[in-house]
Amino acid sequence: MITVAKFGGSSLASAEQFKKVADIIHEDPSRRYIVPSAPGRRFDDDTKVTDLLYACYNAAEAGQDVDGPLALVRERYEEIISGLGLAVSLDEDFKTIRQNLLSHAGRSYAASRGEYLNGKLLAAFLGFEFIDAADVIRFNDADEFEDDRTNLMLAKRLKDADYAVIPGFYGSRDDGSIATFSRGGSDITGSIVARAVTADMYENWTDVSGVLIADPHIIKDTEVIDTITYKELRELAYMGASVLHEDAIFPVRSEGIPINIRNTNHPQDKGTMIVESTCKRAKYLVTGIAGKKGFASINIEKDRMNEEIGFCRKVLQVFEDNKLSMEHMPSGIDTMTVVVHQSEFQHREQQVISGIHRAVHPDVLELESGLALLAIVGRGMQDTRGVAGRAFTALARKNINIKMIDQGSSELNIIIAVKEKYFEEAIKALYEEFVTNCPHPRVD
Repeated sequence: MITVAKFGGSSLASAEQFKKVADIIHEDPSRRYIVPSAPGRRFDDDTKVTDLLYACYNAAEAGQDVDGPLALVRERYEEIISGLGLAVSLDEDFKTIRQNLLSHAGRSYAASRGEYLNGKLLAAFLGFEFIDAADVIRFNDADEFEDDRTNLMLAKRLKDADYAVIPGFYGSRDDGSIATFSRGGSDITGSIVARAVTADMYENWTDVSGVLIADPHIIKDTEVIDTITYKELRELAYMGASVLHEDAIFPVRSEGIPINIRNTNHPQDKGTMIVESTCKRAKYLVTGIAGKKGFASINIEKDRMNEEIGFCRKVLQVFEDNKLSMEHMPSGIDTMTVVVHQSEFQHREQQVISGIHRAVHPDVLELESGLALLAIVGRGMQDTRGVAGRAFTALARKNINIKMIDQGSSELNIIIAVKEKYFEEAIKALYEEFVTNCPHPRVD
């Protein structure tokens, strides 16, 4: 049995948290490969170490003193060293970091030092081997992750390492310079390591006890999802659920490795299992409900649109020419709607409008802003009658008007657009319909 365990910033924010992590790791000898994030917040008004490092980078780039902000970073690590009673010195590391900042080693280099230093301390505390991610994770010169090459390098390096700590979030280019994944990318590193060692389990330890059915800021005491498929999680992550970086799914999915979301502060909780597929029935018809604000729609009408070959392509070409991505595109016989992120679209809206007029000569073209998208996601929805009807009825009871409906052919999700002012109320209405009013496990 091989388990890869990734621990997030809140799990490693202090010496006390380090001790919790060590207890978890030592409890199960299968937890052989550990991926740490940089120290997160210790309390609400605290600052993450990664943000302190960005401040160091900004000071260096502006020609300002870096010693002040770098001292704050060092203070965080010295507190951890002291609290753990480690006989470890980071003097040379901070000397090197300072020199590299002053020589403009880059934003990615600065940010990566949080994981690097935390990895060294965790390895020392656990008695594990430390493996620098820069030696085993590769990016090309365009900062694109080199998937296959990294897998070969990492598998070869870890083959002879029984227990190791590999820092998350970063890797290197061929010239040795540091490159990083997007924020939260330690999740991706954990997934990459799990694939390289063909792990039986990838545990992702954080400060919540799993993936929640709905946003806890909107629904108090929302339930934890017991088991969810990769596809379901992708849909929920796209719509704002953020327990796991959405790109972390792909490496483990290719090997069929399950992910277990766990809570460092409540290790007795089973958390959420994320799997490729399962015969296990979801407790409710709907696995999760999520949503995001900040969308706009471009509504196009033209008589006999369906008879005009290439109509949709011509419209979408306008968006491509203006470097705008499309989120959804519901359509009818004589109507077509394109949903986009409003913040991106509003800077190019007039170019898009004139481009569509020139491309397809619509009878009517209307814009609508201030939209929110809601997603009802669940494998239990497939081949189940009346799900959409129940959702629409639930919203109607709250006098919430539906602006758009979109459902994929997989029947895994239903996307509903409403005005932003109804966003929270709509989430509550859907949760009430599919969870609160269905307190018992679903039966056919």
